[in-house]
Amino acid sequence: MEKLVYLLWKPDDASADEFRDQLLGTTAGELLAAGALRLQVNVADSAVAPAAPMRMMNTRPLPDALATLALHTHIDRKPAEKALAKAAPRIAGYLVLESEPIVNTKQRAREGERTPGYSQLALIQRPPRLDAERWLQIWQGSHTTVARETQSTFRYVQNRVVQTLTYGAPRFDAIVEECFPAAAMTNQHAFYDALGDDAKLDANRKRMMESSARFIDFDRIDVVPMSEYVVRG
Repeated sequence: MEKLVYLLWKPDDASADEFRDQLLGTTAGELLAAGALRLQVNVADSAVAPAAPMRMMNTRPLPDALATLALHTHIDRKPAEKALAKAAPRIAGYLVLESEPIVNTKQRAREGERTPGYSQLALIQRPPRLDAERWLQIWQGSHTTVARETQSTFRYVQNRVVQTLTYGAPRFDAIVEECFPAAAMTNQHAFYDALGDDAKLDANRKRMMESSARFIDFDRIDVVPMSEYVVRG
């Protein structure tokens, strides 16, 4: 089984919520019919509007949604891509290697319903100053522990890009999904797991930023708050 990740851009004449409804309705049905063994849709819909100040944009325009699906083999992806292309005028597909350092056991929802809180999507490019081996060693060898210890994350998925699947897809080396409590959209204390503790907030934020800077150039990263919908787990 292989995991495929698709970044999606909505039609100009569709609202974020209309795009979400299309993806969770007709498109999801077509993806399941196309053989998706697992299916998840993330969308920057109205539910995450309070988190808009947290967006970081270096790819323009930012994607409006994310679809992740598992197939027996990416070779058989064309029916799924056809379904996505019917809903989104632009798609960018990637074959990824998934690691899940934090499994969501606390904020689960029924299949097809919105996961509580929100999901932060990060699109990461490896800095030219690091070779692939050193970059991966820093990210997964030590930064992962820092991320788990300094944030209120209840789900953490690392998707390392193995292969670009669609023509013209932006180059990314990693696509990261992190789920946070809803309060973290507007409250840094909630984001950094430091409710009521200014000293802990400062320490956690400093530690997280310093660790991130070791393997991320902040002018080469995109961050998009989204709602998560697990259609088939």
